[in-house]
Amino acid sequence: MRASRRTALALLAAPLWTRVGPAAAQAGDFPNRPIRIIVPFANGSGADSNTRYHAEELSKLLGQPVIVENRPGGNGAVAIGVIKQSPADGYTMITASNSPMSVNPHVFKSLPYDPVNDMRPVAGLFRGLMGFMVAGDSRYKSLQDLLDASRREQRKISVGTYSQGYQLAAAWWSTLSGAELNYVPYKGLSQAMTDLIGGQIDLAVVDLGGALPLAKDGKARALAVSGDSRSPELPDVPTMQQLGYKDFATYTWCAFYLNAATPDDVVAKLADAMQKVLNTPAAREYAVRNSWEQMPLAPAPMREFQREDSERYRKIVEAARIEKQ
Repeated sequence: MRASRRTALALLAAPLWTRVGPAAAQAGDFPNRPIRIIVPFANGSGADSNTRYHAEELSKLLGQPVIVENRPGGNGAVAIGVIKQSPADGYTMITASNSPMSVNPHVFKSLPYDPVNDMRPVAGLFRGLMGFMVAGDSRYKSLQDLLDASRREQRKISVGTYSQGYQLAAAWWSTLSGAELNYVPYKGLSQAMTDLIGGQIDLAVVDLGGALPLAKDGKARALAVSGDSRSPELPDVPTMQQLGYKDFATYTWCAFYLNAATPDDVVAKLADAMQKVLNTPAAREYAVRNSWEQMPLAPAPMREFQREDSERYRKIVEAARIEKQ
């Protein structure tokens, strides 16, 4: 991830979209009607809240409503299907994340979409830590406590996730620790956290930024985070590497994408607007407040980041010995 991040950030100075030339002036009065952004997760997830914040700021800049629409299901395929079937005119975007764009190609034998050829990036938004969470009143004070209890009681650990990226992180831990897991799929973070707090599952692997309010309220507790360093918001929570899981580092990320056939000039106009939004003090403060790291990548470097991230997940899948479904 360090290498990917260096490469991506080094490309920030690259042109917004290398294919844009004189045609950029032809964007005309775009946009002259509302834009919608499709989110592949249920309301309440980190991707959802992040999209809603940036949609509001983008609306102010463009002078048109930007409507957020949740379309969970199919590990992101439902939302991507909306983009593929919508006119390639710039009025429908998607908040694509690491799961459908980098993870799914390596865990599914076939996909109803091509993450590279069916969509083109507009702007990177953020990357964030994954949290290995238990209920606030859980008797487990560490991942080792949970692992020891499952072995002592001869049962599997029930773990809730709501995308393949989180399930892959849980599977990676399972491979390294020998934990036996029973995966419980959800359509969004709020559903997973409700069951976690209610004692229906032992563990949830979720976006830390989205779960942070519950952690601060004491309703949930993080046992570990997935990145190279600890969360500034939860400095007492160790990383997986600090717990002895060598080389364990993975992140969730989100970016805006469009139908691949969208004209270059329209992509350029949206990309330019998003860079202006992301580079405001308010947007930077919003990211810090929610324990996210801004990833203000323009289209070309965002595509390169996606390719590198996909390759990283390919190696993780091999290390975790995960067979394609």
